[in-house]
Amino acid sequence: MQEPTFLILTALAAQPLHGYGVIRSVDELSAGEVKLRPGTLYGALDRLAEQGLVTVDREEAVEGRLRRYYRLSDAGAAALQAQVERLRRHATAAEIQLGRRLGGALSFGPASAPTFGTVTG
Repeated sequence: MQEPTFLILTALAAQPLHGYGVIRSVDELSAGEVKLRPGTLYGALDRLAEQGLVTVDREEAVEGRLRRYYRLSDAGAAALQAQVERLRRHATAAEIQLGRRLGGALSFGPASAPTFGTVTG
C-alpha cells in the first residue's frame, strides 16, 4: 500500500470526510510531508471505491456545489489494520537491526536475520 493511500484511509478511519477534509487531514497526519492535490485525491478515492475500501457516505449541496463525503468501509478498515500491523513489524525489525548496529554486534548471514518481537544479545 502506497503512503498516500494509507494516509487517505487513515483520514477516513474516524469519520466521514469530504475531499477538502481528506486533504487537510492527510496534511496533518503526515506533518506536512504529504500534500495531496484534488485531482490525485479524487482519482485515489475512485480507485478505493472500486476496490470496496471506501464508500460514499452522503452528498450535500453547499453554495450550489455538490459536496461528497466518503467513509471507510469494513473492508477498508481491515486493509488499514493489516497495513498498520505490517508497518509495525517492519519498524520493529528496523529497531532491532539498529540496536545491533549501535551495540556493535554487526554480523552477516543467517544468524543476523531479525527475530520479530524479541531482542537478543
